[in-house]
Amino acid sequence: MSSLGNITKLPELRKRIVFTILMLGIYRIGVYVPSPGVNPEAIQRLVSQGTVFGIFNLFSGGALENFSVFALGIMPYISASIILQLLTVVIPALEKIQKEGESGRKKITQWTRYGTIVLSVVQGLGISYGLEQQGVLLPGTGGISFYFMTVITLAAGTSFIMWLGEQITERGIGNGISLIIFAGIVTRIPGAMRDAWNTKEQFGSLLGFLLLIAFIVVVIGAIIFCERGQRRIPIQYAKRVVGRKMFTGQTSHLPLKINTAGVIPPIFASSIILFPATIAQFVKNPKIQALAGSLASGWLHTALYIGLIIFFCYFYTAVSFNPADVADNIKKYGGFIPGIRPGKSTADYIDRVLSRITLGGALYVAAICVLPEILITRFGIPQSLAVTFGGTSLLIVVGVAMDTVAQMESYLLTRNYEGFLGAKAGKFKARRAT
Repeated sequence: MSSLGNITKLPELRKRIVFTILMLGIYRIGVYVPSPGVNPEAIQRLVSQGTVFGIFNLFSGGALENFSVFALGIMPYISASIILQLLTVVIPALEKIQKEGESGRKKITQWTRYGTIVLSVVQGLGISYGLEQQGVLLPGTGGISFYFMTVITLAAGTSFIMWLGEQITERGIGNGISLIIFAGIVTRIPGAMRDAWNTKEQFGSLLGFLLLIAFIVVVIGAIIFCERGQRRIPIQYAKRVVGRKMFTGQTSHLPLKINTAGVIPPIFASSIILFPATIAQFVKNPKIQALAGSLASGWLHTALYIGLIIFFCYFYTAVSFNPADVADNIKKYGGFIPGIRPGKSTADYIDRVLSRITLGGALYVAAICVLPEILITRFGIPQSLAVTFGGTSLLIVVGVAMDTVAQMESYLLTRNYEGFLGAKAGKFKARRAT
């Protein structure tokens, strides 16, 4: 409680928290502002049919099933960011710009904005065409005018969400884009709990319902444990002479997270598996219908889902973490890993350690993400509850909450206030005083 009280003693932190809440409130209001021309009941039925629209609806916080001005959510921004990250690996010029520091970061951010708008327009056109083919439009709507209005509305909505996220990151607390996704998922929890309570007879008794809640708490604890888990590689720095001063050698460590790739692998895996089902909604081809049916559920769906998650965990880790660059930075500042030669040997050692850690992280992510399917098929759990408290949703909610609390902790500690970690904060303050 004292840590929460310390928040009120810091005007800057208090203002940032209030600003963040206001921005998220504006976002949630926009989720219920409808885009014209679509039958809301028909679009809700389409979203609930287990296609890629369900993923979009999850990350848009229910905006797609309402077909609001925020129906596309923040997915175009996420896609544009990932595409640019991948391009920096294959295009040397982009990689050079990325390493230019603040100026390079601003260029990449600006290109991400442009990419977001382009993807919003493309996705808006695709959704407009698909909705018209599905017959979910209101009478008297359709054609070029509907396409134009929908594309402009959805692209403007995504651009506004992107602006809200950037404002939260700059003037609020935490990562704005992540908090927007977090808010969309968290607001669905009351509805999921209500559905579970209304169907509690499926659990056999009230005790069964309480056991389910306890199981969810255990899963959240497991996610927190794994997300905080890391392998620390010791790094020794040699003695240095700067001017007339002698700096003694110091010992540090290189932390390698168990789940370096985050939530990107399950997002990609779900999108790929559900893509045939989405196409089958619009193209009445028997082969596509059969493929969509085989991938909708069953052992093939589960096996492919797990395999894709493991693949993308390795792939995205390789894209976002370069052992050669890390080894060069360690060498440049006079550091070395005990028992390992600087340079290529260090890079190879880090790569080997990271590969072993990534396997464990990939299996952990896959296990968390198949939980909803197990709960639905084996125990008859309502789909809304299983999706909200399983897989990608829990990974995002727990990860964003931990990052936001860590940022608030840093604000408190750097101003000599006791943080949320209590004793650790005291040790930190003692080190600052010496």
